[in-house]
Amino acid sequence: MAKYIFVTGGVVSSLGKGITASSLGKLLETNGLKVTLMKCDPYINVDAGTMNPYQHGEVYVTEDGAETDLDLGHYERFTHAKLGSANNITTGKIYYSVITKERKGDYLGKCVQIIPHITDEIKNSIKHVAHEQNVDVVIVEIGGTVGDIESLPFLEAIRQLKLELGRDYAINIHVTLVPYIKAAGEIKTKPTQHSVGTLREIGISPDIIICRTEKELHKESREKIALFCNVDKEAVIPALDVKSIYEVPQMLREEGLDRLVVRLLNLKCDDEDLTEWQNSVVKVVRSPSKEVPIAVVGKYIIHQDAYKSIYEALSHGGIANDARLLIKRVDSEDIEEHGVEKYLSDVKGLLVPGGFGHRGIEGKIAAIRYAREQKIPFFGICLGMQTAVIEFARNVCGYEKANSTEFDKNTKYPVISLLEEQKKIKGMGASMRLGAYECVLGKITRAHQAYRKDKIQERHRHRYEFNNKYREAFTKAGMVFSGIYPKDDLVEIAELPQHPWFIGCQFHPEFKSKPDNAHPLFREFIKAVVLAKYGKE
Repeated sequence: MAKYIFVTGGVVSSLGKGITASSLGKLLETNGLKVTLMKCDPYINVDAGTMNPYQHGEVYVTEDGAETDLDLGHYERFTHAKLGSANNITTGKIYYSVITKERKGDYLGKCVQIIPHITDEIKNSIKHVAHEQNVDVVIVEIGGTVGDIESLPFLEAIRQLKLELGRDYAINIHVTLVPYIKAAGEIKTKPTQHSVGTLREIGISPDIIICRTEKELHKESREKIALFCNVDKEAVIPALDVKSIYEVPQMLREEGLDRLVVRLLNLKCDDEDLTEWQNSVVKVVRSPSKEVPIAVVGKYIIHQDAYKSIYEALSHGGIANDARLLIKRVDSEDIEEHGVEKYLSDVKGLLVPGGFGHRGIEGKIAAIRYAREQKIPFFGICLGMQTAVIEFARNVCGYEKANSTEFDKNTKYPVISLLEEQKKIKGMGASMRLGAYECVLGKITRAHQAYRKDKIQERHRHRYEFNNKYREAFTKAGMVFSGIYPKDDLVEIAELPQHPWFIGCQFHPEFKSKPDNAHPLFREFIKAVVLAKYGKE
């Protein structure tokens, strides 16, 4: 039977529950255990698909097409777990399931209530993941902060589940803040005490407390937390700020987290170290031999998490090329207002990510034209590919005012248009082209050179596609369509062979990149950027 680790958080949000859960998953995998991870989000949305990147950050897409919380990206980057729709549940998803059952008559004669019906649905969802994925350990992260009204049904569900399973089969890790008050020159443990107190009022006593802190947590502070929070001293684990999230697994191992978890859950496993991870990832992150400036020109630049997987995949490409990336985040609307040279004259590479809506599109197109004409390595993803197509249509093919029907329904040259099946869709949620689709690569292309295979599968999240009506004209003008979805003959990858490195892809390769196994397109993009600066790989 699988064993469970429930990860909760207190005091404030953004403490790093997701990174903690991911790092623990990495440590347990290193010890030979099969692990999966799960996120329970308290918002009422059924999934993250319709949420604004400014508020929620990026929407992460799984192989089976689920639009999920961005923490699932951390889970997949740190571990070998294969995640899907079942690995992310929300209040909306749980209530939708319960209400559907009620309408069908499954609860006939009963008053449907939060306890036991909602909590039972949550528990069944958690146990389903363990059963279906046949794992040794399930790490379950509860979103939000202890004390939030939205999280109460999930906390009650894990309280019940922990009680039902017994101590040898379930533990709670509570991530909390230990702030440093600069004016007093002191670390304060009281917020942690209050957070644990609130958790205990719900009926959950933490087995381990992860203390997020920017200053070293001295013996006295750890002893005080242990005493007032009723945990062993060794179960108070400091988690200091680090330069890279990929340093966290080793830091937590040095504090004994994985050994403590193994003992508490009575797990039978190896005791391996992180030498390979340290050498292939952390060492390069800390001391790369090269440094290159690149620009990311997007619409949601002011929100760090809006392009979370993009930034991480770029860093993976840097790791693969022993290079530190100096990422210049450029709002495409600023380019529209002030001109492109002000923002791109000092960079050696340009990436234009995905997005929706007309705002900032002309700035993206101007940036792509600059990269094409100045021979700067370019990588366009989803909307980034579509705007590259629009730019090429206008400035190379001579289709004046060519556009996507997303931005101009009456354009004379709709080089990007709505998928045929999308024209019938009314609702917004889970209705795009989502998840993994096959792509056949053309021989003697940069895409084939990067992947080193003839067929690939990549994850999608979009409604609009390249209009095949213009494929012949584009080909004659010098664009090569190097990746095709064979079933519907859809363009997946476009490239310019006469350019040092110019590739656009309709899918989202960032979702399949890992720090110790960079995605081929990100690896080759950064290789081209390094070549542009240093004249050699």
